[in-house]
Amino acid sequence: MRLPVPGPRDLLQLVERGGDALETVLGAVPRLLSLLDQAEDLLGRVGGLLDRIEGTRQGADEVVARTDATVGRADALVTSVEPLNQRLAALLDRLEPPLTRLQPTLDRLAETTDPHEVDALVELIDHLPNLAHKMETDIVPVLDSLGSVAPDLHDLLDVSRELNEMLSQIPGISRMKKRIDEQQEAEGRG
Repeated sequence: MRLPVPGPRDLLQLVERGGDALETVLGAVPRLLSLLDQAEDLLGRVGGLLDRIEGTRQGADEVVARTDATVGRADALVTSVEPLNQRLAALLDRLEPPLTRLQPTLDRLAETTDPHEVDALVELIDHLPNLAHKMETDIVPVLDSLGSVAPDLHDLLDVSRELNEMLSQIPGISRMKKRIDEQQEAEGRG
């Protein structure tokens, strides 16, 4: 294959085309410089955006670290509360049936109890230790002794009946007794 040798005409066409190409290239230089300015501006904005993204990422890392610490404390709290929660659940399971049965009574008590009655009940409760002491030291010993007093009282009644019978045998006493009975009746004691 043979290579053609350029002739003068080829050279002239090349110069004409080169001038047009040079003119086109020179016309594109301002646009190229404008594009370079815009690219530099865009790179500056991208750099600022990357800086802000990095700051946001560091802030997010701090929030994640604090969140991890909070989650750890929450896990520890849940772990420590779990036994208490189980005890409370068991207690509520045992208390539910009696509380359900007591609900009507509690409702009625709430509807019918006045504040002054509550105050009186509190005062009574305040006095209960003293009342219990008095019961043990004063009243219960008297009640215990009543068992031994009853036969004595029966004996005393028997003796007084016999004495009445003997007195009724004395002349004039029956009239005196009748007068005393009439006076007591008149006075309203009889």
